[in-house]
Amino acid sequence: MPVTTPTAARRARFAAESPVALTRRARRIHRALLERYPYAHCELDFETPLQLLVATVLSAQTTDVMVNTVTPTLFSRWPTAEALAGADREEMEAVLRPTGFFRAKTNSVMKLSAAIVERFGGEVPGRLADLVTLPGVGRKTANVVLGNAFDVPGITVDTHFGRLVRRFGWTDETDPVKVEHAIGALFPKRDWTMLSHVLIFHGRRTCHARKPACGACPVAQWCPSYGEGETDPVKARKLLAFELAPGALVLPDPPPGPLPDDRPAETP
Repeated sequence: MPVTTPTAARRARFAAESPVALTRRARRIHRALLERYPYAHCELDFETPLQLLVATVLSAQTTDVMVNTVTPTLFSRWPTAEALAGADREEMEAVLRPTGFFRAKTNSVMKLSAAIVERFGGEVPGRLADLVTLPGVGRKTANVVLGNAFDVPGITVDTHFGRLVRRFGWTDETDPVKVEHAIGALFPKRDWTMLSHVLIFHGRRTCHARKPACGACPVAQWCPSYGEGETDPVKARKLLAFELAPGALVLPDPPPGPLPDDRPAETP
């Protein structure tokens, strides 16, 4: 007779919830993450839509921290799309070298910038339909730019976002476009951009891919995947990969855990 683990049984209980209960639970998780990360934001430094677009392209296969070390020099030397398109290739490669794949990224930045000049007069367009026509720009990159540079709500389905929404049981989809549509149906459009930020923050800091810090998670009681990672509060705290921003919330002591009977919380 097959043995059912506590985690599997927990997932099964959540899987049986109604669409209305799923929506309520998803929004409760969102509220809790907003309380944990009130300072969540796009971690790429930028001042203009062009800078954010280029920085997002450069962030592939590297960290935002690394991108932020090279973009000041990049945009100081080539501040416009026209300047980026006409840059000396070897000089730009030298600037972008620390980000990895610097030759391919130089090529991408120059092609992208040339297209912006030729088709949009040197200005980054503020519509999804236009952004995704640019070379190297998909929906994820477009939504980053729209949500953070144009204040147009968008859902950014990166690896962290996709992992968390599946762990939360919000969707089983793996295709980014299908994930975007499935999660968009659970939340008001006005919440999409900040939802992306707090999930990405949570994925980077607490709900790690290999060893999530379940025992230090503020949404453990509403998560079907509680128990995949370390549940001991003391050990879980040691897994947290961030420092709280000045003035941010202090982690509760003890950190939130599952409900006493290990059943999904009721939602109002």
